[in-house]
Amino acid sequence: MSDIILTTFNARYTHASLGLRYLYANLGTLQPQAQIMEFVIGANIPECAEAILAKKPRIVGIGVYIWNALEVQALIKLIKQVAPYVHIVLGGPEASYMPHRVSFDEADYIIQGEGEIEFQKLCTALLDGEPPQKSFIKANPVDMKSVILPYEAYSQHDIAHRYCYVEASRGCPFGCEFCLSSLDKKVRDVPLDKFLEELEKLWVRGVRNFKFIDRTFNLDINTASRLLDFFLAKDGEYFVHFEVIPERFPPELRERIARFAPASLQLEVGIQTLNPHVAKAIHRRLNMPKIEENLAFLQQKTK
Repeated sequence: MSDIILTTFNARYTHASLGLRYLYANLGTLQPQAQIMEFVIGANIPECAEAILAKKPRIVGIGVYIWNALEVQALIKLIKQVAPYVHIVLGGPEASYMPHRVSFDEADYIIQGEGEIEFQKLCTALLDGEPPQKSFIKANPVDMKSVILPYEAYSQHDIAHRYCYVEASRGCPFGCEFCLSSLDKKVRDVPLDKFLEELEKLWVRGVRNFKFIDRTFNLDINTASRLLDFFLAKDGEYFVHFEVIPERFPPELRERIARFAPASLQLEVGIQTLNPHVAKAIHRRLNMPKIEENLAFLQQKTK
């Protein structure tokens, strides 16, 4: 039995939801009453609903993303048909921003924005029999210095079979017209020493696949250098994934990247367009000579 079920449909089984684990980590005294249940897109929705309702939850929190909106819509409908008394709470980018691409009208509450604090408050109110009157709850950006980091919520099964997602920062410095990330007003860092301690704990537990979800890993070169140093100091095989800004590879970063063994470092380079007119229209400046120089470096001087 679990009063609170945190669930979502991941794109692949090898993915693990960092968002659900953040919510779970910040539930405070409610954490013993909560459980994470993850599914994969394409799963049998009635079987998913049956598995959730078998836990006899009072609250079901669902993470909604571009890849799972239709599955979530179907899951909500089925849960409400079978157990209309269950409170359904939605969060995530596809639920946070209007207009919705699919209807989530049967959900009881939608938390818009970063839900770590507001989800805990909402669950407390619902379990105390004091449901809020408003169905849309606006959540402010959380303080990355005080939010509880979620990495202990990765199970040994996750470590053995899935990528472990991590983040050293939230937000994006760019304002691309088409992108939800541009709505974040500034980049906020997790305290670096605290984050490195969590990385070390994951490493000791056996994690060897790390996927950073930071939108701009190499925005702060000092932070990027210390993170690369963490992995360069490790022995054995591992895999690390970063999203990077293509214009920003100063000498200290180049030197470190060139030292990684083959296939141990993956850089996802974000180039929105090669057309200068499109770049201007979407409010994303491009330094094409610098981009070409840096891509040539990655292709010719690294492994």
